[in-house]
Amino acid sequence: MTATLVPGRTYAAAAALLAAVAVWAAHHALAAFGLLSHGTGHRFTAIYVLMYGLLVWQLGFAYLNQPYRVGRAGRRALDTLDVAALVPVYNEDPTALRACLESMIGQHRRPRTIVVVDDGSTTGTAAYAEVRDWFGPAATQAGIRPVWRRQDNAGKRHAQAAAIAEAPDADVYWTVDSDTISDPRALGELLAPLADPAVQSVAGIVMAANVRSSLLTRFTDLWFVAGQLTDRSSLSVLNAVWVNSGPIAVYRGPVIRDNLDSYLNETFAGRRVPFSDDSMLTLFAMLAGRTVQQPSAFAFALMPEKAGHFLRMFVRWMRGSFIRSLWRMRYLPLRSWAYWLHLIRWATTLLSTTLFVTVAVVIPIQEPSLAALPWLVSVPIVIGYAQCLRYLTIRRSDQSTAYQWGTWALAPIAVAWAMLVLRATRWYGVATCWKTGWGTRGTVEVALAAAPIPSQRAGGVEQVPNPDAELAARS
Repeated sequence: MTATLVPGRTYAAAAALLAAVAVWAAHHALAAFGLLSHGTGHRFTAIYVLMYGLLVWQLGFAYLNQPYRVGRAGRRALDTLDVAALVPVYNEDPTALRACLESMIGQHRRPRTIVVVDDGSTTGTAAYAEVRDWFGPAATQAGIRPVWRRQDNAGKRHAQAAAIAEAPDADVYWTVDSDTISDPRALGELLAPLADPAVQSVAGIVMAANVRSSLLTRFTDLWFVAGQLTDRSSLSVLNAVWVNSGPIAVYRGPVIRDNLDSYLNETFAGRRVPFSDDSMLTLFAMLAGRTVQQPSAFAFALMPEKAGHFLRMFVRWMRGSFIRSLWRMRYLPLRSWAYWLHLIRWATTLLSTTLFVTVAVVIPIQEPSLAALPWLVSVPIVIGYAQCLRYLTIRRSDQSTAYQWGTWALAPIAVAWAMLVLRATRWYGVATCWKTGWGTRGTVEVALAAAPIPSQRAGGVEQVPNPDAELAARS
């Protein structure tokens, strides 16, 4: 399973978006002119213009987030980095775990060490015996040092710490979730921004490995990928990514090692915080330097296939997001872009929620009318389609172009899900942020039906064609 960011598609999406923005900007300019010169217009005209300006800023900056590229000298320097991959495991589907490790061993730029830590899975050691027996010889044959250890259940952060103890001098740590299949170029792409010594962490793009499993996984993939390529891309341009994705990110070694005690012992309201590990590591990186996204680094993770599982996961994310927001406000310097962007984000979130409740609930009750209904429905849909255009800029080996367009057509469903369900869930997470239990993974909740990586095995090791090597051979 592979993915590629296609420049031609990106330019086409940018052109289409620019045309739409120009038309809509004219409408808002006329509305603002009427408000300022004659005091006419809708009661929320000023707010609409402000929200429109922030949306255009975000979308515009998102398209400026282009892949980092390095020359031969820079690549040679990156090739000397000692990279250790951290793979915590807890009640994972064995098929998914094997696919994860196969994809890591098959990287074009391989890590020096892969450390798998079974964090006391209740399924027992027998469930992973076959994977463990295969992993050692396969990694060794590929020139990678394999480590597999089991510990009593202590949580993901402690599992990562145990993995770090196995590679205490690594230059870079590559975090990978045990249900994640990495694109063959993932690690090489992630390392490219580290050619800049100021960059402390790099985020990749997560897509759904089980996108075809259900309607939920399909429009979740659409919304998550679009969010990473709009929201996080716009932050990356300012070197201020707030949250890396656990399935695919790299950190400079000192970022994690120097903050390991704080990482393992975070508390909130007197309770230990076991989740939101990715945002915590990213915060450490932000305090040390730049945090960016590499939009050409891809990984495929198993997404929840049932609404109940998804909502439990999302509530955990939102509780962690709120807690992390408090830490950002406390520790980020006032002179940083990240601090002010973070403050603006929470202000707009509160404003948009208030506006939504007022326009969609309060006003219809006080002044029943169908006149505003077309705008209430069409505007969010148009914005959703505009944001989701970035989804079409990626070519996936397991999808046809028609399938991708069909997924993009689901934008109204994703918008409705985000506005009506995720918005309420976010605020529920904020209101219950003191509940710091993990909330998922009591058993194997999502299984990989079939390994999606084409098998070209030699001695048990996945042999992934390397176009870079083939190109070098031709020249």
